Amino acid sequence: MDRNLVDTVRRFNRTVTLRTGVLQDAFLARTRPLGQARVLWEIGVAGRDVRELRAHLELDSGYLSRLLRALEQDGLVRVERSGADGRVRTARLTEAGLAERAVLDRLSDDAAAAVLAPLSDGQRTRLVAAMGEVERLLTASAVDVSPRPPGHPDARFCLRAYFAELAGRFDGGFDPRRSISAADAELTPPAGVLLVATLHGEPVGCGAVKFHEDAPAEVKRMWVAPSARGLGLGRRLLGELEAHAARRGVRTLRLETNHALTEAIGLYRAAGYREVPAFNDEPYAQHWFEKHLPAARTLA
Repeated sequence: MDRNLVDTVRRFNRTVTLRTGVLQDAFLARTRPLGQARVLWEIGVAGRDVRELRAHLELDSGYLSRLLRALEQDGLVRVERSGADGRVRTARLTEAGLAERAVLDRLSDDAAAAVLAPLSDGQRTRLVAAMGEVERLLTASAVDVSPRPPGHPDARFCLRAYFAELAGRFDGGFDPRRSISAADAELTPPAGVLLVATLHGEPVGCGAVKFHEDAPAEVKRMWVAPSARGLGLGRRLLGELEAHAARRGVRTLRLETNHALTEAIGLYRAAGYREVPAFNDEPYAQHWFEKHLPAARTLA
């Protein structure tokens, strides 16, 4: 990694932590540190499953338990077990917790306004735009992409969402039974690979490749959740599928898509796929693409 890039990120982190006051023991001049205040905020007015809270904040279970215990001792939170499943615990704010959250909300608004106040209108616009871009890029860097068995719950979620979106966007709907096969066995090594993207523990995208002995490999099941679009995740999934294929010795990747998926068509063209004549009889396709891959580099 370029040393200058690393140094810039570290300098940015120091500036942000200083300017936002997170180094103080009492965040926003209250009696608790940032960690407790953030957990209080994230529980929200409706309450939150503790496992979901841990995944969203990417906290160690022991540390989150200590934060919740401190908030319970202050009378701000109560943690309850679900009647339907005793293994599930839900954190809820008490009346005092709701009142404290409202105070934190007001103080956070005041702190944000204090950052903006010394700046000119043009500087405020630039700062807010830059913050939005930084937020998107930091979110993108938090996405994990890794192989999953097609039967994994995260994989099943993505595939169901993929089929549902196609059914809503294609003229006449979508029936996977009519489409060219991409069954579980075909997406399981060594026949293929299915990648699943997760963000804060939640599945937000998938993509797969089917391998063939004497024919080009096929890209299948490319999907990104609406909540994760704009993060460059589609390009990342495609790039990682290409890397998997190259390591298997694949030199040509093919895919087909429907004219309704304009974003996907733009992605494939931007990634170097060229449109070619139809190479299969996929009933839902109007566009066929292929890309020649460079040979995978090997270590001497």
